[in-house]
Amino acid sequence: MKKFVLLLTALVLPLVLSGCNMVVFEPQGPVARSITELINWSLIWMLLVVVVVFGLFGYIVWKYRERPENLDYEPPEEHGSTLLEIIWTGIPILIVIALTIPTVKTLYALEETPKGYEEKEPITIHVTSADWKWIFSYPEQGIETVNYVNIPEDTPVLFKMTSASTMQSFWVPALGGQKYTMPKMETEMYLVADNPGSYEGQNTNFNGRGYADMKFEVLAQTDEEFDQWVEDVKKTAPKLTEAEYEDLLKPTHLGRLTYSNTHLEWVNHADPNSKAYTNPELYRGHGYQGKTFEEEDNYKNNDANVIEDHGHNDHEESEDNHGGGHHGH
Repeated sequence: MKKFVLLLTALVLPLVLSGCNMVVFEPQGPVARSITELINWSLIWMLLVVVVVFGLFGYIVWKYRERPENLDYEPPEEHGSTLLEIIWTGIPILIVIALTIPTVKTLYALEETPKGYEEKEPITIHVTSADWKWIFSYPEQGIETVNYVNIPEDTPVLFKMTSASTMQSFWVPALGGQKYTMPKMETEMYLVADNPGSYEGQNTNFNGRGYADMKFEVLAQTDEEFDQWVEDVKKTAPKLTEAEYEDLLKPTHLGRLTYSNTHLEWVNHADPNSKAYTNPELYRGHGYQGKTFEEEDNYKNNDANVIEDHGHNDHEESEDNHGGGHHGH
């Protein structure tokens, strides 16, 4: 019984400590399925390598172990086996080829509309990440949500992703892979949900104290439910003002918010010429933590003002503002 418990612990403990998100192995859409198939294909080859290597290791250790009858044995010098050297060099090359071809094919396929949905018109949703929240803009519907996104089932969704602050990583394990969001740049990702359901998304890139709770819900609805939700938002949700949006981008945690317009009316953070909406002074903890360099294109600056002395401004700010009144929540 003790041996069994030890064996079970040895098998289960690595799985618990690995941090693996098992939702990946329960795909709920074609994009996630293609990634899961690639993972399974890789696992098969890795398992084959592990079994063969450990099998040979055990066999060689046992066969050539020291025994009483061979204590004084001195093996003769040999040139080696050219055939064996070719085999153990060729096999890894073949394994790499077997992994590379499907990986490249899958990665290129993920950049296109999922197979089987080419004839279906996708909907476009702009994703803007900020510390520590997710903002979803529906330009075609004219609505915006924070920390949740509703999508129609069985419909390709093109997410156009950027960041208003630091770099984050957008990931919905049940529906697809992850992709980075970066300020003044845009990345794209197609996702499809096979059936109605609720799926958790999260940020997987460390970007400060609040990143672990930077999560959102993806709610896949029927077409009728989605259309009704859009109509309800247009009728009941408040308008988002530019001042409210600037406050929303500060490094804080928020609940769910819904608006009947989008911030794309005045800024698109994917535009290389857009203003920077960072608030570096709010990231300070207690005490001086180094210089905070001001950005000439920060939204707080007037267009006519030019920052002439970065070092002087940073020093003044460090003396006056130690960040004691902000806790990141």
